[in-house]
Amino acid sequence: MTSLAHETRGRGTPLAFVHGFTQTRTSWEPLLDALRTDIDAMLIDAPGHGGSQQACSLEETAALLCDAATGRTLVGYSMGARMALVAALACPGSFPRLVIISGTAGIESDTERGERRTSDGLLADRIETVGVEPFVDEWLSNPMFAGLSRENARRDERLTNTARGLAQSLRLAGTGTQQPLWSRLNEIRVPTLFIAGENDPKFCALAERMHAGVPGSVLHVHRGAGHTVHLEDPEGCAAVIDNWLSRS
Repeated sequence: MTSLAHETRGRGTPLAFVHGFTQTRTSWEPLLDALRTDIDAMLIDAPGHGGSQQACSLEETAALLCDAATGRTLVGYSMGARMALVAALACPGSFPRLVIISGTAGIESDTERGERRTSDGLLADRIETVGVEPFVDEWLSNPMFAGLSRENARRDERLTNTARGLAQSLRLAGTGTQQPLWSRLNEIRVPTLFIAGENDPKFCALAERMHAGVPGSVLHVHRGAGHTVHLEDPEGCAAVIDNWLSRS
């Protein structure tokens, strides 16, 4: 892949947005509509998703993000948050700010990381066996997404992805493939905002730990929300980001 499919909207502070697994770049629309800050938004299709149908590794994704979005505040959610962290460390100084929503710096245990690669591989096989629509319904039934209404889940958007793209995304860039970044977080020297939903205790703990590792970072635990903070409460999440952008 030589570039990532993307589109730009608006005028103002330059930001780039990377979505989560099974989503596409349009998943950010509710948040964009709620933001009060004037922004030039680059909406990116992650590898294996939307118009970026060819999947690739996290390291290759980082290089593509550095090429596409240098000079922009980088905003990532879940899978996109992992990609944003890898990119920020791969290309120091390329992104003036980071917003990490429901992210992780990786699995430290070699054994657990291997187990995750195995489980992601089985999940990839499942996608290719049953197809996109049944898989997306199975995916959204995960307790992690209990806070999403049918409308906020944006199911139709997810169904535009392909089984091969999603499966290869898991195999090449799933959490089990990510080298743990915990010991390198102190290398991030730009303003960083970590957001997690209070109803998602696993990722709240991860956000708290990442916040402790990144000098000068800000942590926001969003009340009443789960893993998909920006979709469950786009207005509230937008207000947090607006306030942080005005101060950072």
